[in-house]
Amino acid sequence: MSIPQSGGGPIENHDQLAEMLEKGCKPKDAWRIGTEHEKFGYDTATHMPLPYDGDCGIKAMLEGLEGRFGWDRVEEGGHIIGLTKDGANISLEPGGQLELSGAPLETIHQTCDEVNDHLAQVKEIADEIGAGFIGLGAAPEWTHDQMPLMPKGRYKLMDAYMDKVGTHGKQMMRRTCTVQVNLDFSTEADMVQKMRTAVALQPVATALFANSPFFEGQPNGHKSWRSRVWRGLDDSRTGTLPFIFDDGFGFEAWVQWVLDVPMYFVYRDGKYIDALGQSFRDFLRGELPALPGEKPLLSDWADHLTTVFPEARVKQFIEMRGADGGPWRRLCALPAFWVGLMYDQTALDAAWDLCKDWTAEQREALRVAASVDGLQAKVDGIDMHSLARECVAIAEAGLRARARPGSGGLIPDETHFLNALKDSVETGMVPADELLAQYHGPWNEKLDPIYSAYAY
Repeated sequence: MSIPQSGGGPIENHDQLAEMLEKGCKPKDAWRIGTEHEKFGYDTATHMPLPYDGDCGIKAMLEGLEGRFGWDRVEEGGHIIGLTKDGANISLEPGGQLELSGAPLETIHQTCDEVNDHLAQVKEIADEIGAGFIGLGAAPEWTHDQMPLMPKGRYKLMDAYMDKVGTHGKQMMRRTCTVQVNLDFSTEADMVQKMRTAVALQPVATALFANSPFFEGQPNGHKSWRSRVWRGLDDSRTGTLPFIFDDGFGFEAWVQWVLDVPMYFVYRDGKYIDALGQSFRDFLRGELPALPGEKPLLSDWADHLTTVFPEARVKQFIEMRGADGGPWRRLCALPAFWVGLMYDQTALDAAWDLCKDWTAEQREALRVAASVDGLQAKVDGIDMHSLARECVAIAEAGLRARARPGSGGLIPDETHFLNALKDSVETGMVPADELLAQYHGPWNEKLDPIYSAYAY
């Protein structure tokens, strides 16, 4: 989850809210790729999740990375809660999941190098303290009580609020992991086309990257339990957003929706002030109960933008949020999939043509079916396997048209990063299917082998 935002003075008029988003518009040659991925840490001796403190803990991991690899620490309340270096950040999710928020990079070759370097650094420190890290969409065995809550004020507030607004919020916070990619737009119209395409086709990413068939030690009946968890989080801030498909959608319509999402907090002087359930509209009028008489800063608006969690999200870029965390190949495949669809206009038009006639009900039904059945999902004659095949083919054409070489020109483009997805399209098997086959086969319906077989 996001770190506190900074910069910007008081909000003096409503137009500043949309203007902040519009400042994300960039010419095509300035478009970048930002990849984020989360992973679960565990004690290799016990297979239990890592606590914050202790010789084999999250604090030891962060301090090890800081001391050996030149990261700068980020603290809150005297606790190290993150690291930063060269435009990238390492942060903590509520249950101790370690997240890399990568730097904005020009090519997927650079993204994959960044992922490799990060995982190598993590493994070096983890091996020394007796820890391991694994890429899955949901914790395979651990219960809520076994998961620690990291010492961040934002998480303490959210944890107390989740049961009031949904059924699965605490599961999301402590026991899920995702990989996402952040992409740019050139104009408001470009943002609109990308958002609509992203939200409509997000179930394809959910299906292709489904990697969470276990929960609390058992198969859970879903290929992506992580996706199921998000559906039970909080309807006011999640979902497939039918309004973005309405005529006139743009930055201001996004602002109006976010303004209606209840607040979590206000960040002041290094502390999170409880504003749970309060209204940013009241804040704009100086009537926020948490800070009576005070009006918001632009940084408060930036913070509030990070507390909405739909399948794709607009900030000064667009976040693709529909995929489970997973193995190394898929950490590079997700940006390849979306860059291929979004960064070439011919590909973007072709992707939009696939989904432009779907109804809101079909989009939501595909979201549900993808989480349950993966590539075997079917909704109103829409076959997920066939749809995924078309999307991967369009993404491949888009990457080929981008023609961004790697390895000093020896690799002509970025298409090979799609190979994991092409394998899935060919076989009909996504990571969840492979895990279930192992579980019902050589693992004899036990999950202990998952830690050695699927660790980074």
